Amino acid sequence: MKIFLDTANVEKIREMAGWGVVDGVTTNPTLIAMEGRKFEEVVQEICAIVDGPISAEVISTDAEGMIAEAREISKIHKNIVIKVPIIPEGLKAIKVLKAEGIRTNATLVFSCNQALLACKAGASYISPFVGRIDDQGGDGMEVVSEIVQMIENYDFESEVIVASVRHPVHVVESAMIGAHIATVPAGVLEKMVKHTLTDVGLKRFLEDWEKVPK
Repeated sequence: MKIFLDTANVEKIREMAGWGVVDGVTTNPTLIAMEGRKFEEVVQEICAIVDGPISAEVISTDAEGMIAEAREISKIHKNIVIKVPIIPEGLKAIKVLKAEGIRTNATLVFSCNQALLACKAGASYISPFVGRIDDQGGDGMEVVSEIVQMIENYDFESEVIVASVRHPVHVVESAMIGAHIATVPAGVLEKMVKHTLTDVGLKRFLEDWEKVPK
């Protein structure tokens, strides 16, 4: 399973890309706004750090506007993927962009029905928001499981990006289900690498090494 970072914080991306485990990055208007920098500047810097799919989102809500934005954003770098909301106008945009060779990430997906339509329209990626589904009393990972099964049933080209990941268990469950990608906040990736027994074991090894005659 691929791991993407769900952040626009360039310093965190640079640090964690050095771990050798980051396959791509997803951003959205909220994450970009948190950085207090120009959109294109941030995206260009991310593309220079990570050689993989970098999702950048359109803000128009009509197909014509989405398509125009997507064409401009995609010029920033060859690795750019355009995030498009799963609404009727978004489906129209995805179809046109697919025909133009521009990759898309259908975002704000909360059901298998929405994912099916995005696949048929030609989305490169489908992003179900598991954490937000859970917040509403649903089962986010069950929705992911349905989407993965649906894609396998019909051999769609779309890949599933598990989004709105809240904790490391979401990542493990994504891997067990067979999701193609999990996009995780930096804080979750930090938790994934940590374990109390690892810390205790390393401390003991280092203490014992000090006892070895030099």
